[in-house]
Amino acid sequence: MKETDIIIIGAGPVGLFTVFEAGLLKLHCHLVDVLPQPGGQLAEVYPKKPIYDIPGYPSILASELIANLMQQIEPFKPEFTLGEKAEKLEKLEDGKWLLTTHRGTQIKAPVVAIAGGLGCFEPKRPPISNVRDYEDKGIDYMVRDPEKYRGKKVLISGGGDSALDWTIFLADVASEVIMVHRRDSFRGHLDSVDKVMQLTSSGKVKLITEAEVSGCNGNGQLSVLTIKKNSGETIDVNTEYWLPLYGLSPMLGPIADWGLNLESKSIVVNTFDYSTNVKGIFAVGDINEYPGKLKLILCGFHEATLMVQSAFAIVYPDKKKHFKYTTVSGIDGF
Repeated sequence: MKETDIIIIGAGPVGLFTVFEAGLLKLHCHLVDVLPQPGGQLAEVYPKKPIYDIPGYPSILASELIANLMQQIEPFKPEFTLGEKAEKLEKLEDGKWLLTTHRGTQIKAPVVAIAGGLGCFEPKRPPISNVRDYEDKGIDYMVRDPEKYRGKKVLISGGGDSALDWTIFLADVASEVIMVHRRDSFRGHLDSVDKVMQLTSSGKVKLITEAEVSGCNGNGQLSVLTIKKNSGETIDVNTEYWLPLYGLSPMLGPIADWGLNLESKSIVVNTFDYSTNVKGIFAVGDINEYPGKLKLILCGFHEATLMVQSAFAIVYPDKKKHFKYTTVSGIDGF
């Protein structure tokens, strides 16, 4: 059995930043993640996706952000249990928590921080009967390496940030980019919408709104998509790749059985310190829910910063915490 101060479930960007903030308070962390490497969705699903809302970075690739976070937490020597699912959580007689993974690894700590992002997830598939026939044969629900689409014809469906961001990025990679959205307005950031409109005006992107993909065909490999407009008109489009970026369906998995207050597959928290209804268990990042919640990485960073202040009081109930600025003392001063 391993022991630590804080068990962090989820090694995505928010989980990693939690290590940094905890380290400033001399709290040691052990991260558990079902994925085989740190980084969460940014490493596994969107490693080459550009991110535009990290302070100090006009644009940074998801993989670079994770690399920077790993470098930032290296002085605090966190431990990792990767490729294992957090399966069972039980309260011990001494008041601490015992986490057991599906492979039997056990970790003990007075504090548990759930930073599992969307939890377990799977892509939202289009309601087309034969869509699975072309998965990995022209249909991709996520972009792992944009170089795959260099010089290719690509059609992107969706109206959120992911669809907008990849439309902007692939406009300089693919030979042709078509974006299809069932409405004439978008859910993503206004700046991204403006950029797509500019690319459309310049002819680098073809935008088809008030329409959606209704069929896919090909001889073993995707080659034709049928687009149905809201007016009822249908058109066939030749393409080599279709990216239906409709988001991911979250599933909490075993976490749903831990006695936590849940709302719409998210964990309800107190915004004072992002604590749950169970003392000693906190939830930060996309997995939590509260009035005004925004599912942004930078919001998760803020949540982690406040959370570790209360975690310190649980780990060291008799110690007085002194807040220090890293710009004054430096990491070595903590």
